[in-house]
Amino acid sequence: MAAQPLMLRIFVDENDVRRVTTTRPDTVEELVVWIKNFIQANYSFILQYEDPEFNYALCNLTTLADLPDKATVKIIPVVELQPVELQPVTPETEHSDALSEADTEILSSPGSSMSTRTLQWPGEFEIPKFSVDVEYRLRQGNLLYLRDGANLKVTKELKHDILQKLAETMYTFQPYPDPGNFEEVAKALVQTHPCLKERGSSSGFAGWVNSLKFKMGNYRTKLRQMGRRDVTVNSRRRGGMSPDGEHPRKNIKKAKKGELNFLPDFPDGMDEDKLEELRQHLAHEMKKAHPNTAIVNRYMDLTFALRRKEAVHDKPPIAEILHRWPALFTESQICYEFNRIVGKNLSISFLQALDQIAPNMIEIFKKKTGTMGQKLNQIILEAKTTTPTDIRCLVLRGLPVILGDDPGVFFRTSSDATDELVAETAVGLLMSPADGAHHPSSCSHQPPSSGVAIILEGSILMADIETLPQAFYILFGLVYALHLDYPRYMRNTFNFVQHVLLNIGKEKLNAKVQTLKNQLTM
Repeated sequence: MAAQPLMLRIFVDENDVRRVTTTRPDTVEELVVWIKNFIQANYSFILQYEDPEFNYALCNLTTLADLPDKATVKIIPVVELQPVELQPVTPETEHSDALSEADTEILSSPGSSMSTRTLQWPGEFEIPKFSVDVEYRLRQGNLLYLRDGANLKVTKELKHDILQKLAETMYTFQPYPDPGNFEEVAKALVQTHPCLKERGSSSGFAGWVNSLKFKMGNYRTKLRQMGRRDVTVNSRRRGGMSPDGEHPRKNIKKAKKGELNFLPDFPDGMDEDKLEELRQHLAHEMKKAHPNTAIVNRYMDLTFALRRKEAVHDKPPIAEILHRWPALFTESQICYEFNRIVGKNLSISFLQALDQIAPNMIEIFKKKTGTMGQKLNQIILEAKTTTPTDIRCLVLRGLPVILGDDPGVFFRTSSDATDELVAETAVGLLMSPADGAHHPSSCSHQPPSSGVAIILEGSILMADIETLPQAFYILFGLVYALHLDYPRYMRNTFNFVQHVLLNIGKEKLNAKVQTLKNQLTM
């Protein structure tokens, strides 16, 4: 008897809703495991479904017989509040319950660490609820404004309370908001509470923008005094010369590529020495022929803040990072690390977005003329088939051409590769016609025997990756994990991937990226 199909609309979060068809599993537990693998979730969750017998209200899914053949399910993360006792990895504890898969999921859940952020800056900023007293005064002020058009007289105390709450909320998204973010919050404030509009201001909120900027600076100062790492790192760079003699405003360390967790604090009860001990256990585990996945996932979660400190603050050579953190240089851990930094599922988000724009991109390629049109036409002619992988390769190869980048420096071929060519490549992909699946554990100048290889700092870091799209998103994840700048010769392409494909960050796009984005949305 053929397996019964099941069509699902999976509600991961408000910005991530997916449709998929699969075979109906036998139990709810099997469905949870399948969905966890499908969305690459590293946290525990339960499922709720829209029950047609109760006007499609959400109910907990306890038996698969209740689930229609075409159903909408919602993921509800489960966060364990009890502390998890840490134990060093020893032969006696290596396979104990203390290092079970369940522990890994708890530590990886979205709410498991109060020192990490889980949400990007919202598309529409929602003004938070203030204290009871402030809410009452604003409510009365709004009623008077609607009746008489009278503005509320904002006392010093009231203004302080409003700005303090707004600064706290803004900090939960990013410590250093962009100028546009301040305007967005101030505008939302006067729209939510019209009694706070300013007379004599064309926008009605220009004064609130300036006040928010000062309050945010004061709030960061308080957090700096408390030792918060993401602002403490800049403690001596704004006033007076820094210890190394740099200009006061040079090299301010803050998120520039939409990072949520740019420089997180160490986990509660952990210091650098304890995290270094865990790192050593992790490195030891990776020397085994078959490392324990639960141990690797757990310790990579716990040592995340230490890796970010090294990458952002210490900036060691990549070869040193590879030696200290060998687990980081595997596809699965690169995807997990990307999720820790920006809160996005790298592989699925990248490939789905690439597939979505592919038809329009190919049409744009075909319309180009001149030298650019000739290059794009050659790429189209070289496409082997119309399979999804070959279409993705076509789009990725044509994207830097249409954005004015230099793909010849980035896309290298193994037939032309020499030690000198690889050594001169800061960031790039080395392609060969065959496929493979081996990932070497050390830096090398030798070209891959098959598949695609990743070049960083003049060395082949990971080789024999099966496809070009796979290698591209792995490299993109490494750029975030290792805190690297986008390569100058592919800057537009990487910015397009960040802002348009993955929808990370809200910086103003340059003309070429913005033009292509507009063409794709027409």
